[in-house]
Amino acid sequence: MQFQISKELIAKIEEWVQAQNSAELRLYLEELHHADIAEILEELDLDDATYVIKILNTDKTAEVLMELDEDDREKILNNLTAEEIAGELEEMDTDDAADIVAELDQNLKEEVIGHIQDEEHADNIVELLRYDEDSAGGLMAKELVKVNENWSVTGCMSEMREQAEYVTRVHSIYVVDNKDRLKGRLSLKDLLTAPSDAQISDVYIDKVDFVTVHTPGDEVARIMQKYDLEAIPVVNEMGKLVGRITIDDIVDFIKEEAERDYQMAAGISEDVESSSSIWQLTRARLPWLILALAGGFISVEVLGTFDSAMEKHGELFFFVPLIAAMAGNVGVQSSAIVLQGLANNSLRGSLLKRFLKEIGLSLLNGAVLAILLIGGGMLLLGLNFEFGLTVGVSLVSVIITASLIGTFVPIILEKQGIDPAMATGPFITTSNDICGILIYFSIAKLILGF
Repeated sequence: MQFQISKELIAKIEEWVQAQNSAELRLYLEELHHADIAEILEELDLDDATYVIKILNTDKTAEVLMELDEDDREKILNNLTAEEIAGELEEMDTDDAADIVAELDQNLKEEVIGHIQDEEHADNIVELLRYDEDSAGGLMAKELVKVNENWSVTGCMSEMREQAEYVTRVHSIYVVDNKDRLKGRLSLKDLLTAPSDAQISDVYIDKVDFVTVHTPGDEVARIMQKYDLEAIPVVNEMGKLVGRITIDDIVDFIKEEAERDYQMAAGISEDVESSSSIWQLTRARLPWLILALAGGFISVEVLGTFDSAMEKHGELFFFVPLIAAMAGNVGVQSSAIVLQGLANNSLRGSLLKRFLKEIGLSLLNGAVLAILLIGGGMLLLGLNFEFGLTVGVSLVSVIITASLIGTFVPIILEKQGIDPAMATGPFITTSNDICGILIYFSIAKLILGF
């Protein structure tokens, strides 16, 4: 049965907290999944949530903290001492611990690391903090199971049991040489069926997919998706095995990237949520709104150059919103398809071939829409054929232009190392509005002759 939060449950937990009834509260919470506890904490006030975190068993607390929203986690951590935070970090995998340490202020960060009693764990966290958070080094965990190619099967089994105590899930067994360089992977079936006196070098598989510490996160995601991997090893510049990335970490990365791209496409330049402050929301939205305002000024200037046309053919004005809307919609559609292709690396073929395909697609769509527009305008609005032809030809031209802008701007930005998500939303819409109005009145001038 799926867990659901009710007002009665929150009231009961608040009652336990107020009564300092930690034994009964802990007993109830220990039966819940850590994700359900995180949902409960988000409904409590800060002091009550902090109390709950403190009474939970340390291994449970570590899991709950990772499930919390980043803002809620930050508030709770600020309510804990450096020693208490360090205690929670010792129970986490190094990648999760590094993520939390990275969110702390510099002074608190150093104090927390200094309180971690396991020096190797602390050193691993510090090492992970050196890498970009969106690279393989920033995504990897140090916990893994590795064996030396020169070990015997019997010695390998004993060593693996010892290593596995510190690994939450054993997805793969990696084989290294005496210098810790990655050589391959070991099949558990081959290990169990091999003679006890056999060497690992005789039974391991030398073909293994891997990434380097500097491989971008989106490339790691693409490789794991393509080869259906549950985990992938990470090596440094010298080929030494330094960590592994598991599927749950890459899923979290993909989710964050998708949210970031969605916000960028919507014209939000920072990672914000509905609970963010007014200042944060304003700072995230305002730059793109200023861009849209500037685009609006340019559109006004373009319209101003054709004021004589509107004096002679006033009906031209009533189709401006239609032309601008179609330009914006087509541009966003085209850019969305290209962005999807760039994200999953499925955008193949030459630019010339894609150019010709977009021209053909735009002509087909534009012709259908233009026929509907001309026919509808003449039947419903009583437009003459000459004016209907003007709007129809303008619509086809605008659709072709908007489609090309929406297709090639993201590709160009990608080649320049700029996030192509910036090409969608306000940017494409504004640029296509301006181009659409300019094309519309230019064609009207040619056909209507003003």
